[in-house]
Amino acid sequence: MSKKETPVVSSSVLKNFTPYKVKKGEEYMNENQREHFKMILRQWRNQLMEEVDRTVHHLQDDAANYPDPADRATQEEEFSLELRTRDRERKLIKKIDSTIEKIAQDDYGFCESCGIEIGIRRLEARPTADKCIDCKTLDEIREKQWGA
Repeated sequence: MSKKETPVVSSSVLKNFTPYKVKKGEEYMNENQREHFKMILRQWRNQLMEEVDRTVHHLQDDAANYPDPADRATQEEEFSLELRTRDRERKLIKKIDSTIEKIAQDDYGFCESCGIEIGIRRLEARPTADKCIDCKTLDEIREKQWGA
C-alpha cells in the first residue's frame, strides 16, 4: 500500500482510496469534495453488490441435499448467516443510495442535529455519517442510559 492510500473500514471493508487533500482556503463540501465522496460511495456500493452476486452463486452452487442431518444443519446455518449478512448489506446499500442523493441535493457533510461540518476525515472513515462526532457520541450516551 502506498503512502497515498488509506483503508476505510466499516461494516463491510471498503477497498483503498486516496484521501482527499484539503487545499488552504478551500470551501467545505465544494464540487471536488462532493465528487470524491460520490466516488467512494459508488465504489463501496459496487463492492457490496459484488458480494450479493457471489452469495447468490454460492447458494445456487452449494445447495446440496446432504443425507447426514449434521452436514445439512451446518449448511443451513452457513446459508442463514450469509443471508443475514446480505440483509444488513442490503440496508447499507439503501443508506449509500440515500447518501449519494444527499450529495446530489447539496445536503451532504453537515450534521443533521446541529448543522456543523461533519469533517472530511470522519466522512472518509464513515461516508454515510449524518452526524458530527459530538452529536453521535451524545446519541450513544443517551442510548446507553435509556436503553433505547
